Amino acid sequence: MQQSASFQPSRRAVLGAGLCFGALGLSGGALAATIAERLVAAARKQVGVTLAYDPAYTVLAFPNGDVPRARGVCTDVVIRAYRDALGIDLQALVNADMKANFGAYPKNWGLRRPDRNIDHRRVPNLAAYWTRQRARLPLSIDPADWRPGDIFTAMTGGRFPHTGIVSDRTSAAGRPLIIHNIGRGTREEDALFDHPLTGRFRWKV
Repeated sequence: MQQSASFQPSRRAVLGAGLCFGALGLSGGALAATIAERLVAAARKQVGVTLAYDPAYTVLAFPNGDVPRARGVCTDVVIRAYRDALGIDLQALVNADMKANFGAYPKNWGLRRPDRNIDHRRVPNLAAYWTRQRARLPLSIDPADWRPGDIFTAMTGGRFPHTGIVSDRTSAAGRPLIIHNIGRGTREEDALFDHPLTGRFRWKV
C-alpha cells in the first residue's frame, strides 16, 4: 500500500528518535508494543505536571511549539506524548498535511488557511489527520478491543470534542484506564466510556 506524502515525516521522526527497526531487532507486534509502551509512559509523566485546563489561543514556536506544561487542553496530552516518546511533532505534521489538503479538514472555525498555532490542538483536526493516515478503527464499547496507546475521541456535553490515550492499566472491572485532561489537568482514570465515543485510532507510525 502506498503511503501518503504526509506519512513520511512521521516515519523519519520515529527513526530519528532512535526507534530504528533493524537496530532494535523488532518487527510487527513487538515494535507496536514498544511504541505503545513509550506513548503511555510519556503520557503518564504528565500527571502531576499539567495541573490546569487552559484553552486560550496561544502563539506557539514552530516546529515543536507548546504552551507551558503546567497547563493545556486534552489534545496537548496526546501531542506531548508523541513528541516526548517518539520525537513525532504533530504540530508540523498536521500543518504540512493541512497545507497540502486543506479541503479534507473540518471547517468548524471559519478559517481559510492553516493556522500552525492551533490546528493540531483541535480534536476534529487530529481525527481527520489520523483518518487520512488510515489509523481509524471501528468504534467499540468492548474493553477487550482497546489496546494501550490507542487514541480515543469522544463528545462531552453533547458538543465538546475530547481526546486522550488509552493506558496499559485497567480498572477493577477490567476497563482500560485513560490518560487525559478533561478540565483538571492530566489524570489517569477509569473514564473511557463516560462520554459518547466518536473515534478509535491506532496510528502505526
